Amino acid sequence: MDATSAPHRIPPEMPQYGEDYHIFEMMQSMLEQLLIHQPEDPISFMISHLRRNNDNVPRVVILGPPASGKTTIAMWLCKHLNSNLITKENLLEREFSLLSLEAKKHYQVYKRVPNSTLVSLVQERLNEDDCLRRGWILDGIPERREQALMIQTLGLAPKHVIVLSAPDSVLIERNVGKRIDPVTGEIYHTTFDWPPELEIQDRLIQPEGISEIDTAKKLLEYHRHIIRILPSYPKILKTISSDQPCVDVFYQALTYVQSGHRCNAPFTPKVLLCGPMGCGKKLQAALLSQKYGLVNISCGQLLKEAMAAESSLGDLIEPFFEKRMTVPDSIITRVLTERLKQQDCIQKGWVLHGFPRDLDQARLLNSMGYSPNRVFFLNVPLDSILERLTLRRTDPVTGERFHLMYKPPPTIEVQARLLQNPKDSEEYIKLQTDLFYRNSGDLEQYYDRAIIVNGDQDPYTVFEYIESGIINPLPRKVT
Repeated sequence: MDATSAPHRIPPEMPQYGEDYHIFEMMQSMLEQLLIHQPEDPISFMISHLRRNNDNVPRVVILGPPASGKTTIAMWLCKHLNSNLITKENLLEREFSLLSLEAKKHYQVYKRVPNSTLVSLVQERLNEDDCLRRGWILDGIPERREQALMIQTLGLAPKHVIVLSAPDSVLIERNVGKRIDPVTGEIYHTTFDWPPELEIQDRLIQPEGISEIDTAKKLLEYHRHIIRILPSYPKILKTISSDQPCVDVFYQALTYVQSGHRCNAPFTPKVLLCGPMGCGKKLQAALLSQKYGLVNISCGQLLKEAMAAESSLGDLIEPFFEKRMTVPDSIITRVLTERLKQQDCIQKGWVLHGFPRDLDQARLLNSMGYSPNRVFFLNVPLDSILERLTLRRTDPVTGERFHLMYKPPPTIEVQARLLQNPKDSEEYIKLQTDLFYRNSGDLEQYYDRAIIVNGDQDPYTVFEYIESGIINPLPRKVT
């Protein structure tokens, strides 16, 4: 939310609605299209644009040198995302009879058509109904910077651009080893995929134009043009090494296509941290609060503060604390509601930990109108939790805390008087950890867009993962 001298008292439902239905992105998209197309009837144009509802369909460009595997990756993405694969070859094959005589001669001589002709074919294809409904993946287009700029000028901007890269020596080895079975059309490789049958081996032929010299020439031309194309896509570009198994390249590409880009929409983080005791929730909440100004809300601490304030709620809580019993959900939710409805939580956002612990509490939190927009599960194995907690000690004289492994006491005298909190005993920790993981499956299913984080690593590495999950849009399935 924007900070002003007189903060707007905006109901929490309004920004939540805007984020849930992507209102800011919708308005931004409509404005872009209006400025690009400049229709005579803007209202009808906007209605038509909204009816198409094509902002969530994939619009991807895949670039790469010869033998990088870009066509294979493009085909797999199209199959997975149910979108349209568009290559220069299938465009020309479909439209060759419609090309002008000059364009046909140009293609026969140079094996390529003029930039304006190719861009015109791309525009016509991308504006067809199936591309508008299901999206598209451009394989190897644009080939030159001029084409990229012409396509952008027409308002046909991709949402994701993937560039595959590999050392030239690897690409040459891949290319020169290709062989084709003229009977079946299957492609083999002398090193990586040689057929065991002698009959097939004998009839394999080498395709034209894949010798080492020919491949080197193509690579030289590719490198000359790609360095001028890439600056056209500064914020939507991802480079993926294709010098790895094709399946790994595909999953990296798919993950990127299914991710959203950072948006300029106002965003108030409402973060929920879940995890067993000892996973580091308190530390991560403190780091988020320190860096982003989020209100740090610990459920346990709230209950203690309410009891210390001797409020009516505190009087209800005190008997449960004295008897070491669990505070009922009805009382916890009243305390949480009192805190979450305050203006600092609405304006700055919050990070909650310690609640909910099970599915019923999660549903209760949602019914109160305080649904988190980012949920993180910090997973830590039991052995690491025991190492973190069972070795904690407190000096009853100074109140200083020690850890027998990471922060040992300075002297034998101090070590002799250290005490262990009963809640740091191995039996209690195992009981609480087992209880959490018994309920975590239901919680993860309820928060189906939650982000799982490996909490068994350096706390600042964990923080970087959480921070990335907050400042970037949640990945969503492209339809």
